[in-house]
Amino acid sequence: MDNATLYLEGARPVLRFERVLPRPPEEVWRALTDREELSVWFPSVIDGAGPEAWAAGAPLTFTFPGGEGPALTGEVLEADRPRLLAYTWGGETLRFELSPRPDGGTRLVFTYRSVPGTAARNAAGWQICLARLTDGPAPAPDWRPLFDGYVTAFEPVLGPQEGPPAGVGRER
Repeated sequence: MDNATLYLEGARPVLRFERVLPRPPEEVWRALTDREELSVWFPSVIDGAGPEAWAAGAPLTFTFPGGEGPALTGEVLEADRPRLLAYTWGGETLRFELSPRPDGGTRLVFTYRSVPGTAARNAAGWQICLARLTDGPAPAPDWRPLFDGYVTAFEPVLGPQEGPPAGVGRER
């Protein structure tokens, strides 16, 4: 499943992505928590990222390359290496659940609690980020067609959807 599944928690949209990765959970955990590995797929730098930073209650700061957006703060909500990582990212919540597969790989379930007006934009961005996590340096899908598809799917449920903020590249 490549696309996000949308469900609601009250009025808050939650996007759910599921991926199968060929790497074992411990390696995927490193990709989620190691500053260097995060730079390959995550849309911002996580200040404080490192093995010791991923404990419940730890503060996080997110900065965007080239100052593309304001710095965000967050907090680690849950960390159970190598099975579960959840944290806030500004006013949103990211949750990564990892389970081992019989073939030695990992089943990743990523949920993202969004806000109604940006769900399509963020679904397209996270789909690209997860493609980079899953496929490494392989070309990621184009943002605009993904966004347009999510707008079509989400607007009847969530209302109008915003495009990228001014000055932010479409690939996110």
